[in-house]
Amino acid sequence: MNKIFFLLLVVSLFLGACTSTKEAFSSNSKSIIKPKNVVDNALNYLGTKYRYGGTSDKGMDCSGLVTTAFKEQNIIIPRSSRDIAVAGKEVALKNAKKGDLVFFVTRNRKKVIDHVGLITSVKNGEVQFIHSTTTRGVIISSMYENNWKNTFAKAVTFF
Repeated sequence: MNKIFFLLLVVSLFLGACTSTKEAFSSNSKSIIKPKNVVDNALNYLGTKYRYGGTSDKGMDCSGLVTTAFKEQNIIIPRSSRDIAVAGKEVALKNAKKGDLVFFVTRNRKKVIDHVGLITSVKNGEVQFIHSTTTRGVIISSMYENNWKNTFAKAVTFF
């Protein structure tokens, strides 16, 4: 009798532990993952040099910065800026918030999205974002700057 009771106790504890662990680590739980955490991850790479295809502190490109910042919060998003742009939910720039993404078409002839940044702040209508540029590496820029204002394509959110 004691052996059966002990066995049932062990099995019920094991099953209960498995269920709660699955919930605690679910990457689909938006309440656990905060946009601020994704932005903080990206800010850790400020000053990192540009490297095509890079995703580490040794060098990174624009989509590498964004995917790495999200991945560090267990959110997996596509690797290319074009693919990320269609994976998220589109929002108007005036409604974009910290943690949302901004996309650009920097090569006018192609007319396809080729650059992405992560919004770090929105104050008095000014949107600032972190991104990786070929000449300056990972920096923070403003949508007020002509280059970004003139090449802006869309904003999306994953939150």
